[in-house]
Amino acid sequence: MLRPGTFALTALLAALSAFGPLTTDMYLSSMPDIARQLFTTPAKVQFTISAYLIGLAVGQIIYGPVSDRYGRKPVMLGALVIYSLAGLACAVSASIDLLITARVFQALGAAGLLVITRAVVRDLYTGARAGRELSVIAAVMALGPVLAPVVGGLLQTAFGWRSVFFALLLIGLMGIVVVLLLLPETLRERASDRFSLVSMVKSFGVLLRHPAYLAYLGLGTFSFAGLIVWITSAAFVLQDLYGLSPIRFGVYFAFGAVGYMSGSTFSARLVTRLGLNAIVGIGSGLLVVGGLGMLASVALVPQSAISLVIAVAVYIAGLGMVLSQSIAGALSPFPERAGAASSLFGFFQQSVAASGGAVIGLLMGPSAWPVVIMVAGFGGLTLVLWLVTRKARLSAVHS
Repeated sequence: MLRPGTFALTALLAALSAFGPLTTDMYLSSMPDIARQLFTTPAKVQFTISAYLIGLAVGQIIYGPVSDRYGRKPVMLGALVIYSLAGLACAVSASIDLLITARVFQALGAAGLLVITRAVVRDLYTGARAGRELSVIAAVMALGPVLAPVVGGLLQTAFGWRSVFFALLLIGLMGIVVVLLLLPETLRERASDRFSLVSMVKSFGVLLRHPAYLAYLGLGTFSFAGLIVWITSAAFVLQDLYGLSPIRFGVYFAFGAVGYMSGSTFSARLVTRLGLNAIVGIGSGLLVVGGLGMLASVALVPQSAISLVIAVAVYIAGLGMVLSQSIAGALSPFPERAGAASSLFGFFQQSVAASGGAVIGLLMGPSAWPVVIMVAGFGGLTLVLWLVTRKARLSAVHS
């Protein structure tokens, strides 16, 4: 077993957290091919992402309270089993409806990994130290979105879209073995109440009455929604509108993940010096700069994919600062219900993101304007929320 407080455990948590972006990003270059092979529309293929996000939202509500009662490790193993079985179902789907259904179950498995890795961090750390740890995890995890679209593009070119989901199945099986052998149980004191709907609602009620929790929840939710709007539409924008091949799409898309890695690394190095709220403020500013850059790119150089992707990378660098610190700020006041706090955060975050992804799927057409307007709007909302919630955020005491 890996010892708590070591970089090896941090790296393992980062790898488990990367299942989420891997599962969304690896098959993006395959989306146009899925539409052709399954005789469906781009909007329905885009819904495989929205369905995945809905599954993530629903799944995250359950895992946190369950892991507070029964422990982090056994619940994570169960999530990995669900993820792997659903990956197999995705790979053999014969219709778009079956693929959408399998994606929901794949998300139900991935949800457990997202919730429990955050809860493990809160089991071990608090305040700015937790924020630093989450930023390190995010920086390491960002290698997944860098590599996933490139690997996905190569698999798509060589073997077709089903090979991508077989690769995700293999990753899930490897995760089961690694967690079984290496992940320690970090829950020191299990919840005294038996898990039930009443106890879960009671825990969520405590969270939703806490002003600082609500403020950080909003910051993390709006900033993340802009990313999902981009992910949902990127394959069609860059391949259909800008004419990129699947492999070139993978390279261009990965550039945004480099931005996320940069923002997360900046946070990890400076959060203990500047504090959570200052890092969130800097990141919120970058969200706005990136959103405005996307608007300028489409307006001034509408044929330049690289200018659009550079602006996206700036936005995602801001997300790398905002998201980790928002999670740390939201979870820090609740050591006794870290799992529930992580669950509720993920539920709202993914629900709003899924709604944004579904809307952009309906609005997509022969122009990138709907995409850049929505991303810029979510960035602006994040900055406004940071400005108006200062008192609520400072009411929470962070170490």
